[in-house]
Amino acid sequence: MSDSIIKNNFKVVRYNTSYKDCWNSFVTEAKNSTFLFHRDFMDYHNDRFLDFSVLIFKDEELYALLPANVVDNKVISHQGLTYGSFILKDSAKLFYAFDAFKAMLAFYEAEGVNRLEIRVIPTFYNKMPSDELDYFLYKANAQLIKKDVLMIIDYAHKLRFQKNRREGINKALRSELELKVDSNFKGFWKDVLIPNLKNRHGVKPVHSLKEIELLASRFPNNIKQVNIYKNNKVVAGTTVFLTETTVHPQYVSGNTDKNTFGSLDLAYDFIINSMCDDKRYFDFNISSEDNGLKINEGLVFWKESCGARSHTANTYLIDTSSHKMLKIPKV
Repeated sequence: MSDSIIKNNFKVVRYNTSYKDCWNSFVTEAKNSTFLFHRDFMDYHNDRFLDFSVLIFKDEELYALLPANVVDNKVISHQGLTYGSFILKDSAKLFYAFDAFKAMLAFYEAEGVNRLEIRVIPTFYNKMPSDELDYFLYKANAQLIKKDVLMIIDYAHKLRFQKNRREGINKALRSELELKVDSNFKGFWKDVLIPNLKNRHGVKPVHSLKEIELLASRFPNNIKQVNIYKNNKVVAGTTVFLTETTVHPQYVSGNTDKNTFGSLDLAYDFIINSMCDDKRYFDFNISSEDNGLKINEGLVFWKESCGARSHTANTYLIDTSSHKMLKIPKV
């Protein structure tokens, strides 16, 4: 086995820390990337995953990336992230990108990896049109193994909050709740988020308090904490991830009085209408379960009442050996 391979003028290299600056610079400029692919975000949990990310160079110039980890003989892009992608430079062209994709598959096959699973980044996160991967997966006969339903708001075609949501906002104002954008992750984590997840679902947040505070310190423009206070105590909140195109509440939770006081309605009204700036979309996240086979009716109803509508996100499984038969017939 080798840490690199050259195929069709493309050199594929397994990531190591010597490439960190090169990787991060590329992520900043790429057309279908977000700050989640920055190594300072990816590596906060590198003790949990065996990294098997790759860089693909064309004539010594970095052309594409795949953030990934490996489990047995399967590479996954990426288990520690909400989504993955075959990340391309903004000037990437279709046929060169295709050759880069094939070279990547050949590298993984040579490394003893026979399957690649990609949770494709939802298209609204892309800064430019970037459906190359979707086409390549089709040509490689990739298997669609999961289709999630997300609810999003398109700011260019924004719908009003429905009556029940507006009533919740008015209730919050009458209850004299106070909204703050602050760094009190601890108050939200300890008093609201952790107890709610434990009592309702028997789980913990994906990020520990220490981890989210670390990430927020590294990405202060991308990670914001919005808290709702009553009598100086956090009663609800949301941890918001901001990309170039999208507002996304990563965590949202309220105490048992959230319906009585309308605290979550107040929080959502703020992050939807006051944090959008130059954003194009608001991403409510997934509303499906069981690999997309079931829909959470209550979640969909609530999100649609805020003006959100449906979008889908796909996860594919591909045989790395498919690079041998991959062709794009040219007319």
